[in-house]
Amino acid sequence: MNKRAAGAAWEQKAAEYLEALGMKIVERNYRNSRGEIDIIGYHEGYLVFVEVKYRSSTQKGYAAEAVNTGKQRKICRIADYYRYTHKMGESTAVRYDVVAIQGESIEWLQNAFPHIYSGNR
Repeated sequence: MNKRAAGAAWEQKAAEYLEALGMKIVERNYRNSRGEIDIIGYHEGYLVFVEVKYRSSTQKGYAAEAVNTGKQRKICRIADYYRYTHKMGESTAVRYDVVAIQGESIEWLQNAFPHIYSGNR
């Protein structure tokens, strides 16, 4: 299985996991010129932007560690654009989550990082 197919399979597994725990998924693999967000959904009153990371082992580190500050900044820029194009105001409650899949173990890290504003470098 190539990397893209494997990634899609893990994202599918993450989406099923999130739905089973009450998330209403509205977008998958949302793309714009700024990049991609794996899953967008609603959970407990929040619009949630989810990054899915998979590692088969800890040899290259933990899955959650792969969502570094640069990746977080990029996710926030894409999320800002999503909210803008969907006419969602500043009052929309937003959360950034990570689904970390390590081998066969799935961990849902809610509110994994704060919003990083575009002006912050």
